[in-house]
Amino acid sequence: MEKQEDKKIYAIHIDQKPTSDFEETSKVEKSTLTEATVTVSDRIWGMLRFVSSSAIIFIVIFFAMNWNAYSTIIMNKLGFLKPSAGEEEMLGTGTTDDLQSSGDVQDLMDLSKDPEIQKTQIPQLALDVMPPDTRIVIPRINKNVPVVTVSSEALINRDWARLEQEIQEALQGGVVHYPSTAFPGEEGNVVITGHSSYFPWDPGRFKDVFALLHDVQIGDKIYMYYNQKRYDFEVYETKVVLPSQVDVLTQEGGNRLTLITCTPVGTNLKRLVIFAKPI
Repeated sequence: MEKQEDKKIYAIHIDQKPTSDFEETSKVEKSTLTEATVTVSDRIWGMLRFVSSSAIIFIVIFFAMNWNAYSTIIMNKLGFLKPSAGEEEMLGTGTTDDLQSSGDVQDLMDLSKDPEIQKTQIPQLALDVMPPDTRIVIPRINKNVPVVTVSSEALINRDWARLEQEIQEALQGGVVHYPSTAFPGEEGNVVITGHSSYFPWDPGRFKDVFALLHDVQIGDKIYMYYNQKRYDFEVYETKVVLPSQVDVLTQEGGNRLTLITCTPVGTNLKRLVIFAKPI
């Protein structure tokens, strides 16, 4: 009998590092954390894009709605708008030589050289011509604006909604004399308020009449005409207050003129207040 050959079996063993349950859990957590980080980053980036886009749209709409006021401010900053020399220029008056050179008046009459004869040739003239309506003249910002009077009835009855409506309607015709405050020549505080900017679809012509009021400086002259008499004022203080600070309307503290408008231009967040004393 043949001898049976020994059979040798060869096995290939590949060592594999055992993986614990902890390591497997760590891998899953890391994967989940990475996905969560990407998700949070995407959300933050999306939010930033939304906020920036909304801000750009808001700015464009804001300047479009207040274009008249801000275009006036820009033109003034660039030097295209110059302050007038004074109240006479704002009223369209000037010297006789200026009027003759412009061709707006007739030639002067020929007068005799005899003084006694001249007395019979020259009629007596009233040269002080006053506007028939109430007006305010601010040479620094080239404004000669009618002042509209509002009834005090709504204020006395504490009907604030009606008072606001009446003031807004009156602002379409100029600036407004705040009810129950003094008139020029009276004891107390003459308060005048006007728009710095307003809705472009508003029918009024004075939506941005006080857009340049920020440029008024201490020492500037302001003139008011009331009952065909002129009242002169000089600016002595400017400040910004909150809408709730209604003490600027008080009649105490001496005779003065107070101009009020909204600031920043195009918002109603605060109030710019100009104080002027009679001179």
